[in-house]
Amino acid sequence: MGNAGLFFVGIVLLVNGLVILTVVPARSAAILNLFVGALQVLLPTIILIQAGGDQAIINATWPTYLFGFTYLYYGLGILLDLEPQGLGWFSAFVAAVALYEAAITLATDPVFAVIWLCWATMWALFFLLLALDKASLSRFTAWFLIWLGIPSCSVSGLFLLNGAWNTTPAAGAAAFVALLALTAISVAFARSNVARPAASPVPVELVPAN
Repeated sequence: MGNAGLFFVGIVLLVNGLVILTVVPARSAAILNLFVGALQVLLPTIILIQAGGDQAIINATWPTYLFGFTYLYYGLGILLDLEPQGLGWFSAFVAAVALYEAAITLATDPVFAVIWLCWATMWALFFLLLALDKASLSRFTAWFLIWLGIPSCSVSGLFLLNGAWNTTPAAGAAAFVALLALTAISVAFARSNVARPAASPVPVELVPAN
């Protein structure tokens, strides 16, 4: 995945989490999704054109399209008022590929394997929420995106761009512990009243008279 593109993905995940919580209007987030989605399609295309058939570069680049298509699909879905089920089933495919990437990356880059696992979880949640209409998972999904979007994408992209990436097993273990900790925090916030809409007052005419 292009490191420059990865840097910008974190903010779109955070904003999309805020959309689920109804803190940010969906239409105002659509343009950001289209910008980042276009970036996640344009940059890998340029890299692949210049790869000269290098299989290592190709294998490291093509998964980016999965995420670029997601953001384009989501942004267009909002603007065109499309049903969400198609994006939900596409997300199941992305989650499966991300899980596969986590498995094959573990031996060479355990930190990125944990990040792939994080993304697999995110897209599995999109599948459950959009394709299967598991509304009970909406707040957890939102907070998972908010707490893990920036660390798994923007922070990682920044480290990669500055050549400060660590691929030791200890770093992988630390990343996994961080994933578990932020997941627990996401669960706690999902159960809290933070950004939870207040209950609508009962209309006067529906209150039974004594």
